[in-house]
Amino acid sequence: MNLEEMRQYKVRWIMRFSVPAIIAMLLSAVVTVTDGYFTGNYVGKDALAAVNLGLPIVYLMLSCGLMVGVGGSVIAGILNGGGQKEKCRQVFNQTAATAFLVSATVSLLLWIFFEAVKRFLGVNEGLVFYFTEYYRVMLFYYPVMVLNSVFSMFIRAEGKPQYGMAVTVIGVVVNVFLNAAFIRLGLGICGIALASVVSGLVSLTLSFLFFVRYARICRFVAFSFDGRVLRDTILNGSSEFVGEMASCISLFCYNRVILRLTGAEGVSAFAIAGYTIFVFSMIVIGFGQGMSPLVSFACGAGDDALADDFRKRTGRIVFCAGVCFSAVMLLGLEPYSSLFVKDEAVKNMVKEAIPFLVIAFLLMGFNIIASVYLTSCGRALPSAVISIARGIVILLICIFTLPMIFGMRGIWLAGPVTEMLSGILTAACLHRNARMI
Repeated sequence: MNLEEMRQYKVRWIMRFSVPAIIAMLLSAVVTVTDGYFTGNYVGKDALAAVNLGLPIVYLMLSCGLMVGVGGSVIAGILNGGGQKEKCRQVFNQTAATAFLVSATVSLLLWIFFEAVKRFLGVNEGLVFYFTEYYRVMLFYYPVMVLNSVFSMFIRAEGKPQYGMAVTVIGVVVNVFLNAAFIRLGLGICGIALASVVSGLVSLTLSFLFFVRYARICRFVAFSFDGRVLRDTILNGSSEFVGEMASCISLFCYNRVILRLTGAEGVSAFAIAGYTIFVFSMIVIGFGQGMSPLVSFACGAGDDALADDFRKRTGRIVFCAGVCFSAVMLLGLEPYSSLFVKDEAVKNMVKEAIPFLVIAFLLMGFNIIASVYLTSCGRALPSAVISIARGIVILLICIFTLPMIFGMRGIWLAGPVTEMLSGILTAACLHRNARMI
């Protein structure tokens, strides 16, 4: 990375790193949406509801993996910016090993206590078959998913975001092809899970190839475990851990409230409407991941003003993206609501939800980009405060209070109201951080 060139062409550098990351994140979202399409259209709405009831498992795995991956990649980026390449290489190897051990351990524990997990998530008799068939297989996939996520961060840190994008493209193509093939073979929801496992292994193999043959700094070498690096990794990745755990907790609470209000139909509608938030959040996170190594490098080089300018410019771009995404969703409301299921009750709930969620599209970018920026600067505490407030405290209050007043409409209001209130706190954290620079 060239610091002087970064100062002169900020937007170019943001787009250079963000566009491949956005494409990679969107393609990752395509995997989830494709799974939903095949599940809803070829297995049924009950299967779609069962998969959605288990999504807290996904976020639990991501919370552990991203805490280690983001925390380690931030440390490596700062070391690289300061010219300490050997230490950067050591951090890469320790981060990858730690991420795998943590995710594999969590996956094993979930396998051992699988029956208790089903009861805890509220899986009823009508959904238990689909839940078991899907998640018994997916528990083998999640450590692979975590490693793929960690490796993609370090591939970008190497300055090769295009390679990371190519890995994701290949993985998505393989996943979509295998989904269709396994459904045709009559494997049902188990086949959809198997497609994720195989495509994940393909992506992981290509990432390994990069670090073995093409990486200049982040190469596989023998390393000495450093407890201080682990401590700093956990601290730097704490906001990502909190953010993903917040998604885990909020999804659990959403599903419990929706099951009480409308049953499995409501859970299916929530899953379909939630895909829109999921896809747009991938765009925002893609911009955040593209911005993150630039901010870390600038901070490591001692240019805090440049780091903050990257945040402001990225935030403006994300807001414009939110306006465009909102317009597309409002114009395509009717065909989108019919894409996953044919049940009229579910379709009507989806059509009611989208206009409320559009408000969240316009607000969430500010909160997410600010949190990523603070993490990338090594300021984990304010980033964690934003994540805790936005993802747990404010959101849970909205989930449990708004449906009592507005019914199912309160579920759709919870996200926008949370983003509005969180934005006030985020602005205060950024103001305080600016005074410290």
